[in-house]
Amino acid sequence: MVKHWRVDREEKYEIVEKWFLKDLEMIDGKEADTDNPCFDMHFHKVYSLEAHSCASKYTFARTLNKLNARYLKKDLKIVNFDDTYLNDDSIWSSNNRDCLVLMRICFYAFNLLCLSLWPLS
Repeated sequence: MVKHWRVDREEKYEIVEKWFLKDLEMIDGKEADTDNPCFDMHFHKVYSLEAHSCASKYTFARTLNKLNARYLKKDLKIVNFDDTYLNDDSIWSSNNRDCLVLMRICFYAFNLLCLSLWPLS
């Protein structure tokens, strides 16, 4: 865990606490349906943390999951996270019609527009 503060124009970082990934039992995102950057990490005790943003919370959870899969291969519980955003291969599939789906529609519409403007000869 890193503490961040700013002194004048200089930013300072201090390592406050360190944990081992092997000791992590569970990550609780608290609310999967809302844009909430808060989450809990369960070690021998529960630590409540707040990420910079909801996107960074999901990035952190994905990173821990990948590290666990690569090095430890243990059963790491990740609860109260939207599975759509935890898996890298499911970026285009979403069950709640959010901005990723809109981005996919815009991508296809732009491709159709470009194809329709292509000169036929």
